This record gives sequence, C-alpha cells and structure tokens, in this order.
Amino acid sequence: MVAALVLAALGVLWVAARIDAASAVERKGRGGLSRVVVHGGDTLWGIADAVTGEGDLAPTVRRIMDLNGLSGSVIQPGTRLYLPDGSPS
Repeated sequence: MVAALVLAALGVLWVAARIDAASAVERKGRGGLSRVVVHGGDTLWGIADAVTGEGDLAPTVRRIMDLNGLSGSVIQPGTRLYLPDGSPS
C-alpha cells in the first residue's frame, strides 16, 4: 500500500516536472520559427533532410529535438515541431 502511494506521488511529480519544462520552453518564445505537423511515416531524420538538403543531418536532428524539448527521436503523427531558423515552413 505504501509502495503504491509512493509510486503515485512520484508519477505526479514527474508529470508536473514535464508540464513545467514544456511551459518554460513555450515562454521563451518561438517568434519567426517555421513549424511542421508530423504525418504518419515521418521521422526526425526525414524532416531534417528536408530542412538541410544535404550533408550531415545529425546536427539538424539535434537542433529540432532541442527546439521541441524531445528526449528521443520518436515522433507521433499530429505533433507540431518547430524547425531551426532558415527552414521552409
């Protein structure tokens, strides 16, 4: 019983921390950045390729992840992603 309560409390704290982090990112402002909506089959690497066009995609993937507060490269359809400066909208 105590273990369940502790796990529940930790879950609530984790969710609150994620919401606070997302809110902090939004407060920074994103004025002027292009956005895309993820469709089924899209990947960060494919989006980075469309943005970069050629060369090493890893820095662009990392920048997209940083701009959007992503901890991994898996993205879901319907997600709106900010793109680095100079990207097509």
